[in-house]
Amino acid sequence: MTGLRVQDLSFAYGPKQALDAVSFTVEQGAFCALLGPNGAGKSTLFSLLTRLFTTPDGSIEIAGHDLAKAPGKALAEIGVVFQQQTLDLDLTVHRNLKYFAALHGLSGRAADAKILESLEKLDMAERANEKVRALNGGHRRRTEIARALIHGPSVLLLDEPTVGLDAASRAAIVDHVHSLAQDGLTVLWATHLTDEIRKQDQLVILHQGRILANDTAQKITGPNPLTDVFLDLTGATA
Repeated sequence: MTGLRVQDLSFAYGPKQALDAVSFTVEQGAFCALLGPNGAGKSTLFSLLTRLFTTPDGSIEIAGHDLAKAPGKALAEIGVVFQQQTLDLDLTVHRNLKYFAALHGLSGRAADAKILESLEKLDMAERANEKVRALNGGHRRRTEIARALIHGPSVLLLDEPTVGLDAASRAAIVDHVHSLAQDGLTVLWATHLTDEIRKQDQLVILHQGRILANDTAQKITGPNPLTDVFLDLTGATA
């Protein structure tokens, strides 16, 4: 089963074309990096994938479900980590996740089991009873990723999840999410940072609402550094 399929997707803010006939497919269990400079259209794409925005131009399929025709089934298959953190700082990690589990109809022992399973995947189980306010930025991000996994999605969407983190925390988050993909989760990871992308990752380069490249990072770059290829394709400067 295909994890995520986007076909001829377009979206405009009035006269400004944010996405222009965007098409790509992410197979189940693949880690796909959506790389683009600020303003490339990444956040608009995520808004469409999560149905915050809708458009008649193009289609989105999530785990075999058409988002427009069966939104409930499609949205049930995704977990989302947005740029802005949305945890309650005065609740513990466990209470934050318990509240989210309840939104998905999980309670009691079933919820506790799912919470523990999610936290263990992110090496956060030992911090379950700590207040979020006491956590560093990296551990807060891990908590948000664990929260996104509670309901057992098959596709994980992350919109610039390492913004504001130090280098060590960024590297740890990248490692954790790659491990999730290795376990069968389909991942779409939006970023403007080339050092978060590995050679074997699927790489979609988005610029001014259009896809400039879509292949493994290694095939796109060849012997050249990804940073150089990215700057050449987008016309940006280092």
